[in-house]
Amino acid sequence: MRVAGIIAEYDPFHAGHAWQIGQLRQQGFDRIVICMSSWAVQRGGIPILPPLVRAQAALEAGADLVIALPAPYACRSAEGFAAAGVGLLNALGCVDTLAFGAETADKDALLDTARLLLGQPYAAALRQQLAGGAPYAAARAAAAESIRPGAGALLAGPNNNLGVEYCKAILAQRAALTPLPVPRRGAAHGQEGETGGFASASWIRRRIALRGIEGARGLVPPAAFALYEQAAAAGLLTSARAFDLALLSRLRALTPEQLARIRGVNEGLQHRLADAVRTAPTARALYDTAKTRRYAHARLRRLALDAALDYREGALPGLPPYLHVLAARRPALELCGSAQLPCGVSLARLMRQSEDCAAVGKAECAAADFASLCRARPAGMGQALTQKPVIL
Repeated sequence: MRVAGIIAEYDPFHAGHAWQIGQLRQQGFDRIVICMSSWAVQRGGIPILPPLVRAQAALEAGADLVIALPAPYACRSAEGFAAAGVGLLNALGCVDTLAFGAETADKDALLDTARLLLGQPYAAALRQQLAGGAPYAAARAAAAESIRPGAGALLAGPNNNLGVEYCKAILAQRAALTPLPVPRRGAAHGQEGETGGFASASWIRRRIALRGIEGARGLVPPAAFALYEQAAAAGLLTSARAFDLALLSRLRALTPEQLARIRGVNEGLQHRLADAVRTAPTARALYDTAKTRRYAHARLRRLALDAALDYREGALPGLPPYLHVLAARRPALELCGSAQLPCGVSLARLMRQSEDCAAVGKAECAAADFASLCRARPAGMGQALTQKPVIL
């Protein structure tokens, strides 16, 4: 049996995601497993819809099994996000291929660049670039280019960049996964507008923010749109205003000393965040005020969310310690039989498996409880523990 894995956010699941799953079916894969961000996303925010809505949309489009990428790993940098996703898919014990979108559909080029980034010459070149005050992304590309001409250009593509991180994780973890880059269809990552009926997730989110769920019509599969309409009617869409209030209210309660304990906070950044939150009326204003040439918006968004969720340095294991099943086609549940980590549909049961499982489950619950305040119709606590898996 050939089993492909995809690491995704599906925020929201759209036509391009459905096309990718269709391409894997055409290539002969018998099962498709999705490792999907749960209650937080990599850009440092809350997904536009709850996990089960996005997971069911993936099943309706042809996926077989959806496991959670727990929130404390989903809102990490690209490196941490990729490492956690690779770790989970590899731990399932049956996934042989990792498929991902890329601007450069050349597996060997991506693997070669990953090996470069894992080497000591690159590490030294990166330190030199950062010492000169360059932002991390620019320093990374410049360091890679200085060692291998052309590597910087490859890393300039956002999908290539994440693909290289997947390859790095496969190599570093010695995971039994073969990378399979799939050319992106239609609009580029973050591009405004649509191309041939395909639009980026960020563009769809902006349309929804302006027009409500109708903004997604025609850009997501019909089955997904029906799910989104139901979710919107139930008040489950994320509210930007509610997110701002929830985030800022938590951050205003923290002292610089408390902020200093949050993972990723260093070089006095706690004072910059503490000063910015005193006057910022919105999350965007907070990021704008705290931003410097060294600290880009993306890093500040993740730091702010980590602080709101009390994700402290060294408090969690490096990789997720369990496999939490969110959704599945019933025949695909047999895939869990080869799992090398505790695996199941109940987060409460998984949390009882070990201290690490309990710590990550607690962090997952913190994100779910925060997300419940950020909906158009705020909900109560405990959703991570009470939600029922989607079984088709």
